[in-house]
Amino acid sequence: MSLLEDLQKRSGNQCELCAATDNLSIYEVKPTLTGGGGVDGSLLACETCVTQINNPEETNANHWRCLNDSMWSEFRAVKVVAWRMLSRLRNEGWPKDLLDMMYLEDDDLRFAKESGDHLDESEKIIHRDANGAILQAGDSVVLIKDLKVKGSSMVAKQGTAVRRISLDHENAKYIEGKVGPTQIVIITDYVKKMAEKE
Repeated sequence: MSLLEDLQKRSGNQCELCAATDNLSIYEVKPTLTGGGGVDGSLLACETCVTQINNPEETNANHWRCLNDSMWSEFRAVKVVAWRMLSRLRNEGWPKDLLDMMYLEDDDLRFAKESGDHLDESEKIIHRDANGAILQAGDSVVLIKDLKVKGSSMVAKQGTAVRRISLDHENAKYIEGKVGPTQIVIITDYVKKMAEKE
């Protein structure tokens, strides 16, 4: 079975967040590096939910009252997105009550926090590449100079692509990613964000 068929079967062919049955598609929970991807890291979602998840400025708080039910899902991807949206909306009042009732395992909570939705705007650390483009978890970057890897004799060459980066939530200059089999910390001044299709 394909991923879409698996999710349709799991969800009963409805949005796993709001139970809508129109315009459904696979929503992959970012960043895939830390546990997303596949059936466990994806959910079936309607166009309205996906648009609002991806565009915080278009969020309609009343639409998300559906989380009252879906936050109790047994599926990790659904719980993580529910937690992120409730965190984003917590200033509305009722989402904070739901968050207080919600429980996530430590790994799931760590994954949920990767989006930064639980932080106030003033607390969010923005990672930017050498050109000032904003980097997000799951992005791909390319090295713009040769970098010596601390603690090894390895040199990561200019032009090397680093896919599915993760962000350091305490330092805007640090990202992590794999160069070959090695996970390394990279300073954002030495990378350029790759376009989606590169």
